[in-house]
Order: sequence, then structure tokens, then C-alpha cells
Amino acid sequence: MMKEFSFQYTMLNSYTELGAEDLNLVERAFNACSKAYAPYSKFHVGASVLLANGEIVEGNNQENIAYPSGLCAERVALFWVGANFPDTKVRTLAIVAKGDLLPVDQILSPCGGCRQVMLETELRQVVPYRIIIVSQNNRTMIFNSAKDLLPFSFGSM
Repeated sequence: MMKEFSFQYTMLNSYTELGAEDLNLVERAFNACSKAYAPYSKFHVGASVLLANGEIVEGNNQENIAYPSGLCAERVALFWVGANFPDTKVRTLAIVAKGDLLPVDQILSPCGGCRQVMLETELRQVVPYRIIIVSQNNRTMIFNSAKDLLPFSFGSM
């Protein structure tokens, strides 16, 4: 039996095309990105999470010389939300990055660990949330569910 899957996303030339609420969220992700601790990779990632109560939480990557003890921006932000707002739903997650690990026009793809955490957050709250990813030259992808980033997640088959 052959099964097919598909995913949906929206591509924009620039995050400046977003509405005011999403634009603010991306700007907050850039703010978080500027505070990342990345002395080894020199690759700064910022994430911001808009909660259903209107609160915005920021996170950034935190590297450590004892690899792999560091943590990605997405997990820093989502774990903080889970610890401090366990009953509040995530509405949108914005992710941005700056550094030489990717060409400026390439969209950052969250790592597998972050994708699994993003999906687990969605499954916990039983409601999908949007994910906005912005490249260094401002190209923007919008996903309506974490499932679109990880169709074959751990425990889903």
C-alpha cells in the first residue's frame, strides 16, 4: 500500500508583508537572536512565541563548550512556555537566524529535535499553531501546523 503526504506553507518575499501582530513577533525573534550565546558556531538563532493570552516569550540558542549541552532557540522558548504557562496555548512561533552557516537566501530548517518538541507542544495543547521562519534576506515561510514540518514524528506511525 502506497501512502502519500502533503504539507502546506505560504512563501513571502519578506516578513514585512506580514500583518502587525506577526510583524511584531518576528521583530521580537530578531531581538532574541541578537542576545544568543553562540561563541562557537557564530550562528545566532532567535525564537518568539505568541501565546493565546497575548504574552510573547523569547528564546535564543545557548551554546556550551561541552557539546551537545547547548540548546536551540526553539526549545529554549517552548520549554520556558511549558514551564511557566503550562495551560496557555501557543498561537504562533517565529524563528530567525543570522550567521555564516547558511546562505542568506536559505530558509533555516529547524533541527529534528526542535521539530519533535514543536510537534509535542502542538499535541499537548490539541490545537495546531502557526510557525513563521524568516531567512537572513527576509524571505519568509509560514506553516499552519508543526505536523507540516515533521510528518513522520516519533510515536506517530
